[in-house]
Amino acid sequence: MFDLRPIGYVIGLLVAALGASMLFPMLIDLTEGNDNWPAFLESAVISMTVGALLALACANSVQEGLTIQQTFFLTTSVWVVLPLFGALPFILGATEARLVDAFFESISGMTTTGATVFSGLDDFPKGLLFWRCVLQWFGGIGIVVVAMVFLPALRVGGMQIFRSEGFETMGKILPRATEIASRISVIYFGLTIICAFTYVGLGMNPFDAITHSMSTVSTGGFANYDASFATFSAATEYAAAVFMMLAALPFVRYVQLIGGTARPLLQDSQIQTFFIVAAITILTITAFLVATAPESVELSFRKATFNTVSILSGTGFSSEDYSLWGPFPVAVMFFIGLVGGCAGSTACSVKIFRYQLLFSSIKAQIQRIHSPHGIFTPQYNGRPVTEDVLSSVMAFFVLFIVSLGLFSALLAMTGLDFITSVSGAATSLANIGPGLGATIGPAGNFGPLNDAAKWILCVGMLIGRLELVAVYVMFSANFWRS
Repeated sequence: MFDLRPIGYVIGLLVAALGASMLFPMLIDLTEGNDNWPAFLESAVISMTVGALLALACANSVQEGLTIQQTFFLTTSVWVVLPLFGALPFILGATEARLVDAFFESISGMTTTGATVFSGLDDFPKGLLFWRCVLQWFGGIGIVVVAMVFLPALRVGGMQIFRSEGFETMGKILPRATEIASRISVIYFGLTIICAFTYVGLGMNPFDAITHSMSTVSTGGFANYDASFATFSAATEYAAAVFMMLAALPFVRYVQLIGGTARPLLQDSQIQTFFIVAAITILTITAFLVATAPESVELSFRKATFNTVSILSGTGFSSEDYSLWGPFPVAVMFFIGLVGGCAGSTACSVKIFRYQLLFSSIKAQIQRIHSPHGIFTPQYNGRPVTEDVLSSVMAFFVLFIVSLGLFSALLAMTGLDFITSVSGAATSLANIGPGLGATIGPAGNFGPLNDAAKWILCVGMLIGRLELVAVYVMFSANFWRS
């Protein structure tokens, strides 16, 4: 019999912790003299009470380890339950949002998608602005831990190729997954602090610096203003691009770097490919803008750099409406959004390593056709790739393409036009943030969409953030019988 109690215990603790974190935005609103603070107090009391009671009720079931079914169910349940409680301040607070809008904003934050249904952000209470970024910050560190600890062990989407790297640092086996999580958390927090001080030094006020550093390092993309990063200076855009790139790199490499060795960071082919893709895209779009727009080279380069890094890393910040640049840059932005950052980072989408494995497999197949008697094995980082990893990666690509078509069709059935449907499906599954078109493009938001479309996008954000397979496998009867 499937035992839900261990799952309930963990979720109860996390809900209670989430509730406790609501006291920080409450204090911000109290300090500002904003009458929105009771919404956070009520939300905190509800969340902490429910979470504590659930944890206490399930405490007698705590065990050493979880079964594979329990682990999959826990991984998915966390990203459903926490956004439900995270939505409470939007329902009870100044926005007085309906459930669909509140949950959309909350799960967009927790999955670090960065798509928003709200406009008029410039006039929002500071507590709500801070809460949006807190959700993203928690989601960012959460997905790094899931990617380094759970997904490799569950053999999801080819992530098992990082299993040994996740638990080895300089050749020494780390004793527990919690040790990795704690080390990564310290690095994540430190990177956020450095980013915040950098923003302050470049002219941001302390509140904007803290909130935007949380959105930057989590590659989430929630901003405090409708104009996003267009509100800030040119130097701030360059700084944000740097930190978005850093957040899109594997955090385990930072653990190894602090441990005393820089070689894994410098020699990781995934990191090298990520920088190459970013550089080629930035230079290409810069050249296009210089050739087609009467602007300086520096301005064109800055526009290309900031917006390319933002979309490639899945952050979703924007410094302007790049859909006005022309069809070519828009097409490039759409496709690099489906590339994504590195595995084990806060970045989202397909991930660089899967494309590397895909092309390595294609190369090996072409070599076999050319030399039928030769032995050609796909490689990654100079090591042979096992058949189960390749099969897992190919399954991921197939699922992603099928899911993209399915969600596009479902959105179209709600009455959305083709561009909005396809880009909406892509931005939710890849957790990018902005889509294309006048409604959900860089200058718009998801508020005008109908309720059915919003619920569909919520499901897409959840499935995409958890690498598809981790969610889909639970709909298999064989999985529950195994």
